[in-house]
Amino acid sequence: MSIIDQFSSVYFKHWGVITLIISASITLNIITPIILNWLINRFKHVASLVIVLKSIQLPLRLLIVVLAVKSLLHYFSLHIQVWEYFEQLMMIMLLAMSLYRILKEVGCVFDLKIQAGESQLNRTTLRALIQMGQITLGLVLILMILEILGVPLSGVLAFGGLGGISVAFAAKELLSNLFGGLMIYLDRPFEVGDWIRSPDKEIEGTVEYIGWRLTRIRTFEQQLRYVPNSAFSSITVDNPSRMRNRRIKTNIGIRYDDAAQLRSIISNIKNMLIQHDAIDTRRILLVNLVEFGDCSLNIQIYTFTKTLDWAEFMAVREEVFMNILELIKTSGADFAFPTRTLHHINE
Repeated sequence: MSIIDQFSSVYFKHWGVITLIISASITLNIITPIILNWLINRFKHVASLVIVLKSIQLPLRLLIVVLAVKSLLHYFSLHIQVWEYFEQLMMIMLLAMSLYRILKEVGCVFDLKIQAGESQLNRTTLRALIQMGQITLGLVLILMILEILGVPLSGVLAFGGLGGISVAFAAKELLSNLFGGLMIYLDRPFEVGDWIRSPDKEIEGTVEYIGWRLTRIRTFEQQLRYVPNSAFSSITVDNPSRMRNRRIKTNIGIRYDDAAQLRSIISNIKNMLIQHDAIDTRRILLVNLVEFGDCSLNIQIYTFTKTLDWAEFMAVREEVFMNILELIKTSGADFAFPTRTLHHINE
């Protein structure tokens, strides 16, 4: 006799019990989210409890349905072999779903803390940790399901070991990229949003995404460049986004005819830089005569700005250069330019 026939034969005899179990299941499914939402509002200051309560809402409602079906089968003494496996699988799946949702909620909470500057983690590391947790959860779930189905785990692990060696040889580049991605997550030479460049390869732009296999970089020409993670283990990577200041370094040439004004020119330029609001005087600040050139007395100017923004830096540097030009003109000196002196001898 089929399951439907068994159920139909007893329904009319025990309709009260059936109605009671189904009604209780529906009622609990309606009440459960109300109670959980009340608890969330009541204990909203306890972040860990809120995460758990939000995560178990859907699994708990599904659990009520599973328990209702189990109660019906038990009441009517219906022995279904498949149900035993199904019940265990459902319990494991519901537990895995709860843990998965907890990981997701934890990720959202820490993401908000990162945005508010309340966490030392960054989004790249957070994403890596969440993904590793999800992968681990998935592997454990698969092993538990195989054990319930009666598959010997020793054989699976042995096969996995041999298969792993074969996969390692066949997917050498893929594994290299995966380990490269792991090193990026652990060492954190850069993160999403950083401007990076490599003197070894034509790589320069803003990091948009760091995956396990490749990193996506937006170049300044607004093109997307996909770089395998294994490449970062063999090249030098500069991260200008982590600079403390931007540097102004330039040389100017003064005419030899203006050597008498040289000391005052150097002093005036230095004072101008010290008094400039956009110059970081905590860093090294140099204005020195560095070379006797062929046509000029060369002065080197070396200082740092407070701003890191590229556009603001360009404006500050332009203002500094204009001030230097004005100071030299005011002192009665002038810039040198390539000249040649010819001596004409009258015979």
